[in-house]
Amino acid sequence: MATHATMPTRRRSQARTPERHGHTALAWAMPLALGVIVGFWAFFINRDGGATTGGQIWLGVVSGVAFAVLCYALVQVRWALPRELRAAAFGALTGGAVGFLSSLNGNSVLTSSAIGLALAVGMSCVMFYVYYTRED
Repeated sequence: MATHATMPTRRRSQARTPERHGHTALAWAMPLALGVIVGFWAFFINRDGGATTGGQIWLGVVSGVAFAVLCYALVQVRWALPRELRAAAFGALTGGAVGFLSSLNGNSVLTSSAIGLALAVGMSCVMFYVYYTRED
């Protein structure tokens, strides 16, 4: 008859090196890629199939740079924040970006705010769950 036994675990023979949060290539590459996506998205929404103008290009560049800078700043300070505030910050960044892009689509301020708020709450809940289940 089989019995339940605890399996032995491996132990590390070397001391763990401290982790360096936010100092990898991904710490700047991901905000840059997301900023490019948001910038192009804003440009194409504002263009609406018409001719390209300088104002549309500047709108895409400025919104992409602003989002990339905010995302990079959040990535740099995220480990200094408690998990609740960190999740709320990621939710606010996501909700603000989607609300802004929704307003460019011609929606009213109330509709754009509701869409941004709904996504901000959803992203905050998801990020809190991720941080709560993966941290000590």
